[in-house]
Amino acid sequence: MNFASYNIRGRSSFGIVVGDGIVDLRPRFAPRYSGLIDVLRAGVLDEVKAAAAGVRPDFPLKEAELLPPVPGGEKILCIGVNYANRGAELTSAGGNEDAKYPSMFFKPPNALVAHGQPILRPPESEQLEYEGEIALVIGKTMRRVSKNDALAGVCGITLCNEGTIRDWIRHGRFNVTQGKSWDASGSIGPWMTTDVDLTKPLRITCKINGEVTQDDTTASMIFGFADILSYVSTFMTLKPGDIVATGTPIKLNQAPGERKWLKAGDVFEMTVPEVGTLRNEVQDEK
Repeated sequence: MNFASYNIRGRSSFGIVVGDGIVDLRPRFAPRYSGLIDVLRAGVLDEVKAAAAGVRPDFPLKEAELLPPVPGGEKILCIGVNYANRGAELTSAGGNEDAKYPSMFFKPPNALVAHGQPILRPPESEQLEYEGEIALVIGKTMRRVSKNDALAGVCGITLCNEGTIRDWIRHGRFNVTQGKSWDASGSIGPWMTTDVDLTKPLRITCKINGEVTQDDTTASMIFGFADILSYVSTFMTLKPGDIVATGTPIKLNQAPGERKWLKAGDVFEMTVPEVGTLRNEVQDEK
């Protein structure tokens, strides 16, 4: 099932995307649950699924303004340089294949817009870069979870363009926070898809203006989904609604060290067949 959060007819709500329509869930579950984050924290996702089974959509999908799939989660975690051979692409990063542990950083919610909303290139830099990633949505509280049990704590996945302002990555000597935190520099969505088999490779295909610029599967990840969750939960409690972006494949059609920055008018599209397509147009920030 595809769970979406959205604005519709002057109100915020959440529901299930069925074909070209949406089964609106907030009217059916209010006041108990006013958003998808409430459903996840209450641990009643299966109850909601059952209640919506076989229900006809309440309105067309095109009438809704989509929001990030799970607004209100506590944290967004990102894994860096997590696909084989990506070290050669990032001249400042070096290889990561022999790393013992994942590289990590936080991302603020305001850095990611929803599907269909504009990504903004700031006037301070021309180096706006896209990074297509599968993001895990946490459905259960996890602390010191084993690799064998880690995937059971994931309630769904979504798509993330983990946007970066590349020349701000090293403004500080030891951190990347500045380059990863610009308002509306990336995107997430279009919805959260449940019941995806995370033990099998998932294909990520990204396009800029229709040209394929990333095309790989999660089989190329250095640290797999279970590895990441087990490691992170060792020192941090993962909570329902948390997002974990798991890394981006190498870029295609560019020489080592070359960069193709996004500019106003460019259209970013990321597709994972099990989920759908995340699409955003780039605009210059006014």
